[in-house]
Amino acid sequence: MKNKVLVTGGAGFIGSHLVDRLVKEKKKVVVIDNLFIGKLRNLKLNYKKIKFIKADIRNYKKIEKYFKNVSTVYHLAALADIVPSIDNPDDYYSTNVTGTYNVLKASKKYHVKRFIYSASSSCYGIPKKYPTSENCEISPQYPYALTKRLGEELVLHFGKLYKINSTSLRFFNVYGLRSRTSGTYGAVFGVFLAQKLANKPLTVVGDGKQTRDFTFVTDVVSAIIKVAKSKNLSNEILNVGSGKTVSVNKIVDLLGGKYISIPKRPGEPKSTFADISKILKKTNWKPEIKIEKGIKIMLNNINYWKNAPLWSKNKIKSATKNWFKYLKE
Repeated sequence: MKNKVLVTGGAGFIGSHLVDRLVKEKKKVVVIDNLFIGKLRNLKLNYKKIKFIKADIRNYKKIEKYFKNVSTVYHLAALADIVPSIDNPDDYYSTNVTGTYNVLKASKKYHVKRFIYSASSSCYGIPKKYPTSENCEISPQYPYALTKRLGEELVLHFGKLYKINSTSLRFFNVYGLRSRTSGTYGAVFGVFLAQKLANKPLTVVGDGKQTRDFTFVTDVVSAIIKVAKSKNLSNEILNVGSGKTVSVNKIVDLLGGKYISIPKRPGEPKSTFADISKILKKTNWKPEIKIEKGIKIMLNNINYWKNAPLWSKNKIKSATKNWFKYLKE
């Protein structure tokens, strides 16, 4: 039992990197993923070494039995991105809230000892303080952010009431290999790398001076592992970021190529900047991949994004119509 772990969303971006690490550490890994966003190709290196279950966390009866004899649950399954959450809030609530409840319910039934939840720094909304600590105001701006926060509340409640050792990790702007290449308009690197491959101009929002705390995926996985192994953590919320900020213009410079400007968007902060002093104090984790190295790794593997959607200025305008309609400055 001690060696058996379960990863929801394990075929996804962060989840598949976590699976790689857990297999390397000789864990018996069970992966639950509906493959709506995740891809089996992300697991190809370790597919024969894990137990893969194609199932949706919204269906409790389908997932419940796989939690038996599991010591640690890493709950990463979720729907992400701003635009589709505005267009389809029902799907986001059922996945990120009801789905999380189902995962917790199964964990409680089978007496899971450790529960790690992938939360989102989007819960801070437009922060009033930088760097932003775990104690800063919660102010979700759109359904994705809200549903991830509600999921976090469930995790902390179950942890306290049912004595499940739970930790919620608020991720800041995770980037790296295997990031999503399909679906709706989303993360900046997926958009930029597809545009660069097609020799099209990069679409920079506003003046490009906005800054983000870009955190490389392997650093995030290292943080997850450190937290799971920590013996002095229980029912905690921890920021996971690089502890630094980089402007979008700097990203454009590092990627190289031409760019054009598109309108500044409401509901987005001018900066994301994680105060990571708490996780540094509670664990001996620290981020290692600087932005220059991270981008170099991605450019060396740029063909991964060859089938990603190619976003033009007009396509982005159409896709984000409801963003501008419902979100205000």
